[in-house]
Parts: sequence; C-alpha cells; structure tokens
Amino acid sequence: MTSIPASRPDSGISSEALSAGRVILVLSVTIFLALLAYYFVGVDEGMTSVFGKTMVVHEWVHDSRHFLGFPCH
Repeated sequence: MTSIPASRPDSGISSEALSAGRVILVLSVTIFLALLAYYFVGVDEGMTSVFGKTMVVHEWVHDSRHFLGFPCH
C-alpha cells in the first residue's frame, strides 16, 4: 500500500491551509458582520434614522423582524 504525501513539492500547496493569524482575521470579520446584521435586523428600531430623514433600514428589514420573532413597534 502506498501513502499519499500531505503536500506535493511541485504543486506549491502546503499542508497548512491557513495560518493562525489568517484564521483570527477571518473569524473577527465574520463575527463583526454577523453582529452588524443582528443589530440592523433585531435592535435598530429606526435608530439609524436619527442621522437621516427616512427609516429606510427599518423598512428593509421589517418583515424579517417579524419572521425572526423580534418585537416591532
């Protein structure tokens, strides 16, 4: 039985896919974007409209708020 090496010298692919620093960066960005989406869908209630004249963000996510069970109005 022959074994398959973890990486082939001629392919340029290393056995380590991502470095620890890269994993931390990707996870940090993902968590930030998830919290931002959670804020706009679940918590916003039109607070970002303080800086503008309309409640555009609230209206964009209004139906998803009800679908996800967040209270509205």
